[in-house]
Amino acid sequence: MNLLKAKISGITRGITVLIALILQLATMVGIVYLLRQYASFVYIVVELSSVILAFILANDDKEYKEFWIVVVLVLPVFGYFLYFMWGRSSINSKTNKRIRNAEHRYRPALRQDHEAIEELKRLHPNKVQISRYLSSQGYPLYKNTDVKYYSLGDYFLKDLIEEMKKAKKYIFLEFFIISGGEISGEIADILFQKVKEGVEVRLIMDDFGCLLLNDRNFRNTLQQNGVKFGVFGPIHQEVSRLSFNFRDHKKIAVIDGNVGYTGGVNLADEYANKIERFGHWKDSGVRLEGRAVFSLTCFFMEMWEAITGEEEDILKYKPVVKKESPGYVQPYMGGPHKKISNPAESTYTHTINKARDYLYITTPYLVLDNKMRSDIISAAESGVDVRIITPKRYDKWYVHMVTQSNYGKLMERGVRIYEYSKGFIHAKNIITDDECGICGTVNMDYRSFYLHYECGVVINEHPAVIEMKKDFLNTMKISQKVSYEEWKKRPLGQKIMQQVLKVFSPML
Repeated sequence: MNLLKAKISGITRGITVLIALILQLATMVGIVYLLRQYASFVYIVVELSSVILAFILANDDKEYKEFWIVVVLVLPVFGYFLYFMWGRSSINSKTNKRIRNAEHRYRPALRQDHEAIEELKRLHPNKVQISRYLSSQGYPLYKNTDVKYYSLGDYFLKDLIEEMKKAKKYIFLEFFIISGGEISGEIADILFQKVKEGVEVRLIMDDFGCLLLNDRNFRNTLQQNGVKFGVFGPIHQEVSRLSFNFRDHKKIAVIDGNVGYTGGVNLADEYANKIERFGHWKDSGVRLEGRAVFSLTCFFMEMWEAITGEEEDILKYKPVVKKESPGYVQPYMGGPHKKISNPAESTYTHTINKARDYLYITTPYLVLDNKMRSDIISAAESGVDVRIITPKRYDKWYVHMVTQSNYGKLMERGVRIYEYSKGFIHAKNIITDDECGICGTVNMDYRSFYLHYECGVVINEHPAVIEMKKDFLNTMKISQKVSYEEWKKRPLGQKIMQQVLKVFSPML
């Protein structure tokens, strides 16, 4: 009954925001109409301003600028108002300022072990540039961190639940989606029990991702059971700037500072294949144990402070367990608060450009800009074996249409593309040369690269990289290879729809 009330509350809030958006659009249409009818001079000025804006955007390094150029030129006045309301940079929004302030407080605690960088340089002078880039952004490279790779959300969530049962000091959870069901119910019971045992429990949830669960009753239940929680980006606030377009897409779990989890898996039954949505759900994740977990703890606490305003002594959450483990581990995060470069995209770009023998990618969404597409093509044309797995069964038809529209130029230049046939693949992995693997929350689309707050882990010279490769090859066996000849024969209506959607892909 409570779950039904939560869904009704979430739907009501969603409808309220939708109505607000419709009214906002209607107001803009009305203003444009009045300008045309009764203020020709002002209308002409705004129209000229739209043209000037298009030239400014053409010479700007703004992400997805082509989209806004099309909007302001095709819809001169209306498009100008749209850009003014929704297209301006959000770098200096209140949320991003709070996140940067929190990073300024906590990030100095993440100190780079320069010996680790030098060791990796001697091993792989080619790949060390990726680690140097991330280190320059405040994300240290660690030695002596054990990594366990999960090829399914089923295994990830089972281990996470068992690890939470062992917690003695604290549990930090940050997830984009927490959905009512068996998984969230079991986790809630564990959290409530751990609070009774004196364990500190904190939970960050994204308001949009938890729309059908995050109602007042749910929050009251958390409070009554002693769980501290923060809600990121309430969707009913600042509708005029589409602030709900910027989401906390991270998935982080930290237990006692010694063990951390991240990957594509959310706290919902479909991720563990307890229920079926779009067939078998294929996901991935990693478990870290050792020094590198401290980075995940900092990422969590930075967002916690940005949401709640509460400051903490981060050093009291440092790992206390020492591990002897091969390889190098480098957690990182990205988001629209970054002023210069966003590691969510740049880490992918660096990795693609450094591949020598092979480049394997799994992603649920393949929505590429020209730069990323050119990098992948350049890798293939230089002799790198490039393979990409995307879903055959999709969760969003319009994004899947854009994903498929990107196949042609890639396949034409030597990239092999496969569609996972058993169900929906939600894993976000990159593996190269038996040396380097990336697992995290970052999709290959505009949202992950420019709009969402994301995280991931770069793994070098660890057996987990080979496990990731094996998983890719096994997944490829149950995937259907896309034929370039068949792709060219798709219906004309589909081609037209794909081209239209591709123009609007930055907002999908």
